[in-house]
Amino acid sequence: MVDPGASTNDPGDDFFTGLLEAWRTAPVKPRVIVVSFPHNPTSACVDLAFMERLVAFALEHEVVICHDFAYADLGYDGYHPPSILQVPRAKECCVELYTLTKSFSMAGWRVGFVVGNAEIVAALTKLKSYLDYGTFQPVQIAAIVAMNEAVDYPDHLRAIYQSRRDTLIEGLHRAGWDVVAPRGSMFVWAPIPEPYRELSSLEFSTFLIEEADVATSPGVGFGEGGDTHVRFALIENELRTHQAVRNLRRALTKLG
Repeated sequence: MVDPGASTNDPGDDFFTGLLEAWRTAPVKPRVIVVSFPHNPTSACVDLAFMERLVAFALEHEVVICHDFAYADLGYDGYHPPSILQVPRAKECCVELYTLTKSFSMAGWRVGFVVGNAEIVAALTKLKSYLDYGTFQPVQIAAIVAMNEAVDYPDHLRAIYQSRRDTLIEGLHRAGWDVVAPRGSMFVWAPIPEPYRELSSLEFSTFLIEEADVATSPGVGFGEGGDTHVRFALIENELRTHQAVRNLRRALTKLG
């Protein structure tokens, strides 16, 4: 994983530059490229122009793009995450995965679907018929009801996550921890504060648990490039987040 803190450029530009370099130097050219925006863990977001560049690249090099669109409905401050299938000719080379896990609070039920290139979807259907059976039928029915009768629920959920994001970001800023508010996803990707940079992300996460009773995910768990960051998940309500921030302010004495 490329360290998102290493550049001030647009995340899409950084990713595409990295993609071109990886393609140029790859001893064996990949047949499938998997992307996911808004991204986990970095919460990086891209615009439709990036998706257009990605589709053009796929068509030119005859490669398949698989877009994991798990956070499709979690865009904030007027940002709407683009679908790769909005791009003309995308269905010639792309598939996109959608899940009800985040948008309809169905975590653990593993209900989703894939759309896009018909040949790839058919191949996946055949492969799955060899590997597993259908999801438990009541779960399928619940998903159908959710999509048909609760179409406004993702909007409600988005407002909840944005409020949690704002509460956490404002609290971190008051504590002296400079963190950029994400435009999408349900995570905050926070650089380790400068006075604590001698610690690895695992050491810093351990410190936060022991001294502040706050659990974060160490960035190194997502790849070496993430070792300068920790990830917050926006899973607690505002009251609990306020308490976490108070604990952080007491623990992070080097922030002044």
